[in-house]
Formats: sequence, C-alpha cells, structure tokens
Amino acid sequence: MIEADQVRDDAWIRAEEPSAVGAVRRLAVDLAKTAGFGDERVGQVAVAVTEAVSNLVKHAVQGVALVRPCPVAPQVVELITLDRGPGMPDVARALRDGYSTSGTLGIGLGAITRMASSYDVHSLPGRGTLLAVQFAAKGTIEPPPASGLVRPIGEEVVSGDAFAVSTGEQDITVLLFDGLGHGPAAAHASREAVELFLERPADEPLAILRRLHDGLAHTRGGAAAVARVTPARVSYAGLGNISGWITHADDRQGMVSVPGITGHQRRRLRQYEYELDEHATVVLHSDGLTDRWSPTTMPGLFSRSPAVIAAGLLRDAGSRRDDACVVIVRPRRDRA
Repeated sequence: MIEADQVRDDAWIRAEEPSAVGAVRRLAVDLAKTAGFGDERVGQVAVAVTEAVSNLVKHAVQGVALVRPCPVAPQVVELITLDRGPGMPDVARALRDGYSTSGTLGIGLGAITRMASSYDVHSLPGRGTLLAVQFAAKGTIEPPPASGLVRPIGEEVVSGDAFAVSTGEQDITVLLFDGLGHGPAAAHASREAVELFLERPADEPLAILRRLHDGLAHTRGGAAAVARVTPARVSYAGLGNISGWITHADDRQGMVSVPGITGHQRRRLRQYEYELDEHATVVLHSDGLTDRWSPTTMPGLFSRSPAVIAAGLLRDAGSRRDDACVVIVRPRRDRA
C-alpha cells in the first residue's frame, strides 16, 4: 500500500532578521490547520517553531529554516533548521529542561522537542546545528524512514530538481530527477517525471526509468534515478548525472547510473542490485551537491535520522551555483 509521496518546492527562509520568525510560524500554523490539528496542538506548533527560529536569528551563523508537510506523511508538519555555527558541545545536556548554553542554540531546545511528535538533532562545535522536528496531530511517531530536501539555484523560487517517495510494507521507493538546466522549464520536466513515477511506483526501478524516458520526450528531459530499498537490498536504475551511494559511518559505495538524458538520449538501461548491511544508509543526490563529501569528515551524521542527514549533506556539500536535491533512505529493518 502506498502511504505518501509528492513533489514540492521547498521554501527555505533565511533566519537573519526577526521577521523570519513570524514568516515560518505562519507557514507552520497554516499547515497544521490544513492537516486538521486541534487549536491546542496548533498553538504548540506555533510556540515550538517560534522558539526554534528565534534561536537561529539570535545565535546562529547563516541559519535557514524550512517548514513543510513531511515527505512520507503529508498529514505531519515538519520543521528543519540548519546553520553553520556556533554548534553545541553537549546536545544531550542542551535537551534538559531549563538548561541554557549562554548564547547558543541550546536555549529552549528541551521545550521544542517536548512539544514534538518526533525529533532529531546533530551538532558539532564550530560546524553548526541540524534540527528536524515532526509534529503530528496527536501522540508520538517514529522518525520518518526517508527524507529529501530541495534547494533552487541562487535566488530562484523554483528548482529544476525534484524527488518523490513511495512507501510500502517493507520497501521504500524513491525518485530523484534533475531537469536539464534551471528555472521553470527544468521544473516542468521534473514535475512531469514525478507524475510518471507516481502512476505506478510499485513497478521495478528499471520499468519506472523506462517509463520516464518514453514519457519525457516532449520536455527538455534531465537525469533520473530510481531506488527501491528493502531491509537487505537496494535495487537501483539511473540515467544521467545522479549520484547514488550506500554509506556507512566511515565509508561509502557508489551505485551505477548509465550516461544519457532521460527523454532524449540513452544507452541500454540497466538495473543493479546491491546488498545492504545493518548499518547502511542509501543516499541519492543531484550534481548540485559535490560528490567529494565523505562520511569521515561528518562525524556522527550518518547515525542520525534521514531528515538530519539530508540537511547535513545539503549544508556541507551543496552548491549555490546549481539546483540541489538530496534524498536519504534508512532501510525499514523493524518490519523485516
């Protein structure tokens, strides 16, 4: 059964001025009301988001915030923040009620997470803090097993990169598409790709990739990759310049995409199978992220949730000179 999946343009807001607090809060409140949250829960979301973004404005370096429906559960409101400093030396201590780190992002973190349905945080002194918080209408939830982030080039408001996620009982299937070039025409190709993916996301990745290639000839096309992740295996089919990786805490293995442009040029399409061990995480990203990143230079990141890993890679490996998209999948071994 398909649970969720859609494409969207992530609206990142710079947390440099006090006006950012109100902008993010209004978006969060609107999303919570649309998702059917009760008045009390809407108020809790507003308080938590206000606290988180206020901390960025007051204490962070190059802080940005994103609020959106969760990619794998649209009825859940998700807040993601990231910055480039100052970071926290002791996250566990910062999560305790009443603890203040005297001018850093730890202030109020315990209150924020107490109102969350799920959350994750990663911070390194001097490197910055990554925070992902999910709000459901009621109760607690498990951290989402997959996440993706999109950021357009420069000051563009639409991205030529897009992703979609479809979840089953034991598998997660993801699409990452990078429309050729930038701007509205690239975004159109990406949206068409997502629609084709969502027609039959349970098909094999190779069949989905063929459907995309046949269906995108009327667009400018782009690069595409489809991955199906099960508890012990990933099936992968890619065409064009999409990077696919199987990562661990201290190394990574590349997955193979064939050269070409989806919708226009291709060699023989192939599907590859890769084994996953119990510590593996699957990463897909467009060429808006450099492929020179390494888990060894990001201590502790790949033990975190997919949303936090995606935020860390976007911050540390992403380029402002290109649209950027990254998708992270953690195998659902609890359902094996």
